[in-house]
Amino acid sequence: MPYEVQGVIAGGKGEAVSLRPVIVPDPGPGEAVVGVQACGVCHTDLHYREGGINDDFPFLLGHEAAGVVEAVGDGVTAVEPGDYVILNWRAVCGNCRACLRGRPWYCFATHNASQKMTLEDGTPLSPALGIGAFASRTLVAAGQCTKVSAEARPAVAGLLGCGVMAGLGAAINTGGVTRGDTVAVIGCGGVGSAAVLGSSVAGASRIIAVDIDDRKLEWAARFGATHTVNSRDADPVEAIRDLTGGHGADVVIEAVGRPETYKQAFYARDLAGTVVLVGVPTPEMMLELPLLDVFGRGGSLKSSWYGDCLPSRDFPMLIDLYLQGRLDLDGFVTETITLGEVEDAFAKMHRGEVLRSVVVL
Repeated sequence: MPYEVQGVIAGGKGEAVSLRPVIVPDPGPGEAVVGVQACGVCHTDLHYREGGINDDFPFLLGHEAAGVVEAVGDGVTAVEPGDYVILNWRAVCGNCRACLRGRPWYCFATHNASQKMTLEDGTPLSPALGIGAFASRTLVAAGQCTKVSAEARPAVAGLLGCGVMAGLGAAINTGGVTRGDTVAVIGCGGVGSAAVLGSSVAGASRIIAVDIDDRKLEWAARFGATHTVNSRDADPVEAIRDLTGGHGADVVIEAVGRPETYKQAFYARDLAGTVVLVGVPTPEMMLELPLLDVFGRGGSLKSSWYGDCLPSRDFPMLIDLYLQGRLDLDGFVTETITLGEVEDAFAKMHRGEVLRSVVVL
């Protein structure tokens, strides 16, 4: 029997979100209904509201979520009712050329639920990143459910569903940060701070956090930055070189997504070093670099999709580290709020006042 819940809806470009009744259908083949316990407020949700992703309004927002599986459809065997799960937005197919080559974190055919959740009048909703978790229940593909230890509180666990995983993975998976490396992170919001934390957990010897906001640099220091640079006051490339013996960092993670900061990352790395772009640019942005410099400096220029994570591998491992006291996920939760406070949370996010506001249901 379908469920009726209250959900946070973005009805049109730039419009304030509203709470409206949402109809969640029973799960069909390969699908699951999840009772959402907590969901983080991510910049991506704001991008949806502003029309920065696409114009498939109305959107059911929310995607950084943890909860309990309530029902599954035919053919679902990996999870069952009662399982505590983190939701992910890249359910791998297992059959595309990336999966068949043993690289499922690059899956080129990720999928979501086939059925649509709707408003009361039958208007189909577009769930943010195929999840739509600003509601007490949501419908997803069963492959979007990753079972983890129920000892991790939902407000923390759900953050691995997007931004925190993107930053951790940019350092550990894409950047390959390892013991003794020098790392610079440009942009220290939620994703950048997570990249700092990932670098610290991986054993980096020196982690340089760069931002224009002293508050964000304080956050980065909490997560393991050994040095901070306010790039309003200093040239970040020169500062990073000064802090690395004149060489530049082994890995530079760009968590802003702008041409100016990408160029800083490019020139702040050591010869044969690695640049990781995890900040998301907008469609009109263009990058120009001297091709001779690209050739002459060697190394790797990489983009990080979702931290190149494989949820079935990474989520349980990271939750275990958290439960052992080795991964400070609690530090990302600035405040807990209700569904009715999401619009206010967007304003706080825009002003840079929070790492994460988390809706607790």
